[in-house]
Amino acid sequence: MKVLSSKQLYEADKITTKNQEITSVALMERAAGQIFTWLHQRLQGAQVPIHIFCGIGNNGGDGLALGRLLIENGYVVKCYIANFTDKRSKCFLINYGRYKEVTKDWPLLMKGDTDFPDINEEDIIIDALFGIGLNRPPKGWIKDLIIHINSKRAYKLSIDVPSGLYAEKPIEDPEAIVKPNHTLTFQTPKLSFFLPESGPYVTFYEVLDIGLDEEFMETVEPLAQLIEKPEAQGFYKQRHKYAHKGNFGHALIVAGSYGSIGAAVLSTKATLRIGAGKVTSFIPACGYTTMQSTVPEALVRTDENEKVLSKIDFDFMPDAIAVGMGMGTGKEAVAALQGLLKKVACPILLDADALNCIASTKTLLKLIPKNAILTPHLGELKRLVGEWADDFDKIEKTKAFAKKYQVIIVIKGANTMVVSEDEIYINTTGNPGMATAGSGDVLSGVIAGLVAQGYDPLMASVFGVYLHGSAGNIASQAIGFEAMMASDITNMLGDAFIELFRKDESPVDSEQ
Repeated sequence: MKVLSSKQLYEADKITTKNQEITSVALMERAAGQIFTWLHQRLQGAQVPIHIFCGIGNNGGDGLALGRLLIENGYVVKCYIANFTDKRSKCFLINYGRYKEVTKDWPLLMKGDTDFPDINEEDIIIDALFGIGLNRPPKGWIKDLIIHINSKRAYKLSIDVPSGLYAEKPIEDPEAIVKPNHTLTFQTPKLSFFLPESGPYVTFYEVLDIGLDEEFMETVEPLAQLIEKPEAQGFYKQRHKYAHKGNFGHALIVAGSYGSIGAAVLSTKATLRIGAGKVTSFIPACGYTTMQSTVPEALVRTDENEKVLSKIDFDFMPDAIAVGMGMGTGKEAVAALQGLLKKVACPILLDADALNCIASTKTLLKLIPKNAILTPHLGELKRLVGEWADDFDKIEKTKAFAKKYQVIIVIKGANTMVVSEDEIYINTTGNPGMATAGSGDVLSGVIAGLVAQGYDPLMASVFGVYLHGSAGNIASQAIGFEAMMASDITNMLGDAFIELFRKDESPVDSEQ
C-alpha cells in the first residue's frame, strides 16, 4: 500500500472530482458515508451519546456530514464547532447547512473553555477538528479543548488523522494532539503513523477507500510503501518438486567472539530456518564446539585466532555473506572486516559490530560494495549518518547516506524501515516482545538466507523484515511479550511462511 504526502492527496482529490465529474462536497459525502458505515456496523443503532468535535475546515465538514448521517439513522448526536476564526471552507458551510436541516439541535459554536461539554466514559467522542492541512500546532483554548478531550475516558475516534498531528512533519507540541483509541484514515495511511515520536498517537488505524482516481493512485510515486500481507505474498518464491539444496544457495555467516558466540549461533540458525540450502559459520576457534553441538546442520570454519576474528578466509564462493554479529570492534576485527570487504564477490549484509567498525574507521566506507545491506539499530545508525533533529530528519539523513554509498539500510524499530536511495518500505509486523537481545542477529540471518536463495538484496531485506516480524507475532501469541527470546523468533519462521497465505481480516495495530 502506498503512503502519500498531503500534497499528493490534495492532488488526488482534485483529479478525482474532475475525472469522476463530481463535486468536492460529493467526495466528502462519500468519505462521511464510509465512516458512518464503519460506526453503524459496530453500534447497530445503540443509543450511545456521540459527541462530534468539528473544526471549520474540510475535516470539520467531514464531521458535520457524519453527524447528519448518524442523526438520520436515529443516533444520539451532539456536534460542537471550534469557532476560533471567521474563516470557513466551502464544504464546511454546505455541510453545516445540511446538518441544520435534519435537527433542531444545532451545533454548539464553542468560543472558549466555558463551552467545553461534560462527557461520560460511556459516551463516544469523534475528533474532526483538524486534518492533514494543519500547518501549526493548536494554541490557546483550542489546545485546552484537545487536553479536555484527552482527559475523558470515553472512546475516541479520529477522522483521517488525530487532530494536531502532522501527516509528514515533526511534532511541535505533544500536548496539542488528540490521543484517540482508533483512527479512520482516508485512502492511504500517513507517514507520521509509523515513526517513534508520532506513532504512539495512532495506536490503531484503518484505511477507508473513498474511491480516489485509480490511475492517479496507481501511477503516483509515494513517500513510502507499506508492506502488508498482500505485498509480502508477492515476494514469495515457490519451490519446485525436484529442487535440491544446491538450488537454495550457500550462505556464509561471519560472526562471534569470546563471550559472544551466541550471536553467531542465532544468525546461523535463522539462516538455515529461513531456507538457505547450506550455511557455513565462520567463527573464532573458541566457538567451534558450541556451534557444532547447537547447530549440527551448519558447516563450521574457524579463525586461527582463539577468541576473535582476525582473518576471514574461506575456500568456497558463497551466495551471500552476513558479517558483524558479536564480532567485536578491536583492531583485529577491523582488519578482518577490511580484508573481507576487499575480496567480497557476492551480496553482503553488514550488521552490529561490522557497522561499528565502519563508523570508527571511515576508510572502510569506500570498500562497502554496491547494494550491500546495512542493518543498524538506532545507536549504530547515528554513528553512521550522524545525529538527527527528529524522525523525519533521520529518514532524510538515511536516504542521503544510502544514495551516496549505493547501499540498502534497514532501520530497525517498531515499524522497521528499509531505505534504498529515495525508496522507503515500512514494515507492519512485529511487537514489543522482539525488543530483546539477539533479535537483530536473527534478522541478519533471515535476510542473508533469503539472499542466498536468490532473492534480490532489496527484496530480501523487505521480505525478511516482514517474515521476521510475523514470526515474532506468532511467538508472542504463544508465550507473551515478556517471555520472548530471540530464538523464539527463529523457531516460528516456518509458521510465518504458513501465515503468509492464511486469511486475516484483523485491523492494523501499530503496536503489533
